[in-house]
Amino acid sequence: MAVKLYPEVADRRRERIARDVAVLLMLLFLVWMGRSVYQRIDSITVLATGVSSAGESVQTGFGAVAGAVESVPVIGDNLASALQSSGEATGGNVADLGAQGAEAIHRTALLIGLLTFLIPAILLVGLTLPDRVRGIRQMSLAGQFLEGERSPERDRILAMRAVFNLDVDHLLEYSADPVGDLIAGRHDHLIEALFAEAGLATPTR
Repeated sequence: MAVKLYPEVADRRRERIARDVAVLLMLLFLVWMGRSVYQRIDSITVLATGVSSAGESVQTGFGAVAGAVESVPVIGDNLASALQSSGEATGGNVADLGAQGAEAIHRTALLIGLLTFLIPAILLVGLTLPDRVRGIRQMSLAGQFLEGERSPERDRILAMRAVFNLDVDHLLEYSADPVGDLIAGRHDHLIEALFAEAGLATPTR
């Protein structure tokens, strides 16, 4: 069975392509939205990074002072060690907290950005994909059923199917008197209506 992704009838083909493009554009918009949300939240990490940098500066300052007093006789080593410990206990802890905060903000931004994209994207695909798959299946099956070598007997059967199964509004777009055409053997317009309903081009004799 040949898979038919799009109708062969020009108007319906354009309509189907337009719908597919609209869905694709919506998905691209959701990607942009998710990325924008991620970037906005992730930009807050600059605050945590600033805290981390401040802590590192404090620790570096204590280290510099410790290096300067280390050469003082008798008490230099003890004083330098105390200053180093103080730097690690104050600036080091602040730097660690800042780094942890930045990582937490980054993970939160990534999660919210993904959810911003995924939730509406799943809803959109869930609403459109089943109908799209069903349409492809129906067109493919209709093509397998309807397409074949034209013959008077085959045309008569297809015309009967058109008159007995198609909606009247659709049928009247192709024939002003469907029953009269069927009785008189004027099958071409009825067959065209049947193929158009399935999204297929009418085969030539």
